[in-house]
Amino acid sequence: MHKLTQEILKQTITKRANATHKGDYGRILIIGGTEQYGGAVIMNALAAVNSGAGLVTVATHPSNFTALHSHLPEAMVTDYAKDLTPFITSADVILIGSGLGEELAILTATLSKVKTEQILILDGSALTLLAEHQLDLPNARIVLTPHEMEWQRLSQIEIAEQTPAKNLAALATFTPNPILVLKKFQTEIYTADQIFQLTIGGPYQATGGMGDTLAGMIAGFAGQFHVSLEQAVLAAVYAHSAIADDLARERYVVVPTQISAEIPKLMHRYAQKDETKTKNF
Repeated sequence: MHKLTQEILKQTITKRANATHKGDYGRILIIGGTEQYGGAVIMNALAAVNSGAGLVTVATHPSNFTALHSHLPEAMVTDYAKDLTPFITSADVILIGSGLGEELAILTATLSKVKTEQILILDGSALTLLAEHQLDLPNARIVLTPHEMEWQRLSQIEIAEQTPAKNLAALATFTPNPILVLKKFQTEIYTADQIFQLTIGGPYQATGGMGDTLAGMIAGFAGQFHVSLEQAVLAAVYAHSAIADDLARERYVVVPTQISAEIPKLMHRYAQKDETKTKNF
């Protein structure tokens, strides 16, 4: 198992070229947020925008429109119950599931339209629906972001039995083979044949919405950096907890929206570094 270090940020976060525009930094579609769980997609979107995503659209329940516009006027919104085909086909990254609840039809319609070259991040309720209804993954670049109970539902491995070997074996049964971000104390990231472990972060992150923020950061990083999807995911996971560690120096608990607000500062610091890049993640 490889220990994830700040080298991944030095590898991934680079200065932006002058002759670029918002279309160069990722078109992100976020789908989720019922009437009860609208905050989930707001936190997704805050993280994605603050991570540098060029264009962010949120497909959610109309009751969330006003709150989303209030928190984040940079994001566009649409009704998730309408035909999302134009939004799905134009997206580079699709993040679905945060606060989605029991909206199975929205999930299945989305899965049926995702294309091979697109990145699909499955979070929250989407993972539960996948497990409950034994849905197939589409042929795309997939990232799963479960906590331990959601992974238990997907893998049929009891939490107490979720060893690296068993997790890697279970992941190999998925087609196509996804990247797994198993959220826990010392989060583990599984690729096709490697495991990375996060050794930073702490209990000050045990707050509702922390995973929604992480999913949004993964979407933002994956959409804009010209690196492998694995590298973008690893960098987002590390950055998320690195910010939390910084904030925890003066806070008993770290609120997810505080992490989102600090993302541009952390990215700026690493973009200015001129150290030699290495492959030692």
